[in-house]
Amino acid sequence: MSESIRVMTAELVADPASLVFLDLGETLRRRGQLQAALRVAESGMARYPELADARDLAARIHSDLGDGEAAFDAWMDALQRDPSHLGAHKGLGFLYYRAGDLPRALRHLEMARTRSDEPGLARAIATVRATLRGAASEGAGESPAPPPARPSEPMAPTRRQRDGLPFELDEDEEDLPLEAELFEGFEGSRDGLLLLDVNGLRLGGGLRDRDGRDVADAVAAHLSGVSREAARAARLLDLGTWQRLSAECGPGNLHLAAPSPDTVLLAARDASVTAGRLAVIADRAAAAARRWLERAS
Repeated sequence: MSESIRVMTAELVADPASLVFLDLGETLRRRGQLQAALRVAESGMARYPELADARDLAARIHSDLGDGEAAFDAWMDALQRDPSHLGAHKGLGFLYYRAGDLPRALRHLEMARTRSDEPGLARAIATVRATLRGAASEGAGESPAPPPARPSEPMAPTRRQRDGLPFELDEDEEDLPLEAELFEGFEGSRDGLLLLDVNGLRLGGGLRDRDGRDVADAVAAHLSGVSREAARAARLLDLGTWQRLSAECGPGNLHLAAPSPDTVLLAARDASVTAGRLAVIADRAAAAARRWLERAS
């Protein structure tokens, strides 16, 4: 068992509600341990039935297992929970392409393109459009058969089958960054993670705007008192202790966590990192920040 899998497994055993199951399941999938990955995904779906990222993870695994029908159902379920989910639109685009339903493939790939500018998507869309133009010119005057409402087998490409497609989508290794090792000294953590106290004083991390300007201290000041307000709202709504807050902001996503009662962690990423995956990053960063704070005390 690799060290990263061992660490994530221990984290999930210690806290079964942790979103680290997304990282763990994806890592197992990439290593080819598909049955183990599927068990992790199914356990996560049972705990978080409305989390689209969990459905996307299960669909990826079913796809690699060659179970196209299960992959299709899981990606459709993901879209019911998040109609703009990047992974679900990419996956369904593949399934419809392999089933020969090019209009639906194009529609899903174009939806994915609105959430990501990865080069593989642009190539895929160009290929599908060219294929559609060729089919239209060859079949001029013919009555086209209606497209299937659902792909028929074989439909889900495994990772090996994807290599043989006339286009490929980048399966970016940074989709699920395993970042725990980056936060051993939180004062040196990368931009996009900001640790502050309840008074808005930056304790560690960094944050830049889209033009590259350092806005860490300004954002920390604006977030002053946010933990008190979150605690107050949770108390008024009888929700118990607040643990995390998420916000989707068009070009990017934000996630707030509480490493300790008097600190707040802000994680910010562009829109290609989904809210669920950002929550995983924030949870792991919060745990690292907590260790850092304990060492500094």
